Amino acid sequence: MNFLAATGRLSSFTAAAISHCVRPPFYPRILFQQIIEIGFYSLPVVGLTTLFSGMVLALQSYTGFARFSAEGAVATVVVLSVTRELGPVLAGLMVAGRVGASMAAEIGTMRVTEQIDALTTLSTNPFKYLVAPRILAGILSLPFLVLVGDIIGVFGGYIIGVYKLGFNAGTYLQRTIEFLEPIDVISGLVKAAAFGFLVALMGCYHGYWSNRGAQGVGAATTNAVVSACILILISNYGITALFFGN
Repeated sequence: MNFLAATGRLSSFTAAAISHCVRPPFYPRILFQQIIEIGFYSLPVVGLTTLFSGMVLALQSYTGFARFSAEGAVATVVVLSVTRELGPVLAGLMVAGRVGASMAAEIGTMRVTEQIDALTTLSTNPFKYLVAPRILAGILSLPFLVLVGDIIGVFGGYIIGVYKLGFNAGTYLQRTIEFLEPIDVISGLVKAAAFGFLVALMGCYHGYWSNRGAQGVGAATTNAVVSACILILISNYGITALFFGN
């Protein structure tokens, strides 16, 4: 019964959040602040994560393909792995840990200190003011963040391939561009938008319905990060099957 009640509450919250995202009034100043918070301030951690992931992927691919004399496929594996999977998933998980927890803690604290009730008293819809700008910012910010992360990750593989493994720079870039198709990048950006929605939704939901007291805010923060990460991995499979299932 508790599971069904939580599922119904989450479904109602999601429907209300989506409806408020597409209906005026809007708060562009808050939306811009959230885009900066989610996208720009998350760039260093996402850039470092994708950079070293691309470097490690190049090393591991070379080690494995050397057993079959297929070292030339390293560039292809790096660019496809980063654009299709590693870029969106790693960016989503990093943003979930950084931004999802922040959203849950901020909104949960507002719930504990009755600031959300004060917004309602002042005839300001909490969904319009707190939830909708964060969800829109998550959907808009993550694709740009993932696009930059893809470039950095592929560059990390290029550094290892050329300066450590001895590949010819021109040949490496040629193989990278030759086997990269638009669907590879598009699928990653679609995943990024979905992950941004899930991260913002979980952060707002758990913060909005957090229990009273510091312990309730802490539990909401933990639940927001864990649930966002789990939903990212589940939805990643669904979107991958949708694009590449055939």
